Amino acid sequence: MTSDHATPPSWIAYACLALSMSLVGSYVALSKPLLAAFPVFLLAMLRFGIGAIAMSGWIRKPVDEPPMTNQTKWLLFLESFLGNFLFSICMLFGMRYTTAVAAGIIMSAIPAVVAAMSWLFLKERISWRSWMGIACAALGIAIYSVSKTEHASDLNQATQALNSQSLVWLGNLLLLGAVLCEAAYAIIGKKLTDGIGPKRISALINLVGLALVCPLGIWAAWGFDFTQVSMPIWGLLVFYGLAASVWTVWLWMTGLQTVPASQAGVFTVMLPVSAAMTGVLFLGETMTAMQWLAFGIALFGVLLATRTDRTAKATHH
Repeated sequence: MTSDHATPPSWIAYACLALSMSLVGSYVALSKPLLAAFPVFLLAMLRFGIGAIAMSGWIRKPVDEPPMTNQTKWLLFLESFLGNFLFSICMLFGMRYTTAVAAGIIMSAIPAVVAAMSWLFLKERISWRSWMGIACAALGIAIYSVSKTEHASDLNQATQALNSQSLVWLGNLLLLGAVLCEAAYAIIGKKLTDGIGPKRISALINLVGLALVCPLGIWAAWGFDFTQVSMPIWGLLVFYGLAASVWTVWLWMTGLQTVPASQAGVFTVMLPVSAAMTGVLFLGETMTAMQWLAFGIALFGVLLATRTDRTAKATHH
């Protein structure tokens, strides 16, 4: 067995999943300057390009890995298409037609949808304690979304949504699509880790993402003035590319080797928690007592859902 295929202990797997989603939350919060500097599809192409260079050594098939079946190749395509490409499109365009609060409430359903899909497609047995943890995680994020004081940009967005009431349903539907894409990402990832190591999965998914976004990225790059981009923004772009394409995916796939998909889905609550913490620590934002309570409920949900695995192991020993 190669080190890439070695299954980590539960506590390391939990740490990998938590760190993966925390990194996503931090780079989402810090990517605002990048979105101001680059068109969306150009930014996506540059991100995948940086990832492809960084993971060039991870593409080669290890000697102990069985040849890829057509089903595995199809799953790799779906993992990138749903988890990277379609998820981003649903999120970006969905947010145009609804409010940040509505988006937060809809996205809080991710742990529950992951659990339901893991039960349906992976035949995972989900205990009542896991369901309670999932419910707490979703409730905490929903409360946070409702209690969040919207910034001026969010208020403008809400006003635009009210001015185009006929399209609010479309925005919510697109965000629901993003939830399904994110859940599918967790389920397909679990299937892929059965036969391929986390590093190779990360590299292959990134290459598919690069191929999918290249036509739109090249179109966005046509006529773009790259000389106007400052050095700090280029540095932030490199961090963004490594975090989004390399570190978060590898950490997530490493955790999925050990943890059932239904439990892994609960760790998506770390995304809004990390984004908020990044805002507080680096962007000068503040949080209310209700928001701290909401995160407390969400994190209690994570502890409740992951405790099931430990209790079961203790009983077996």
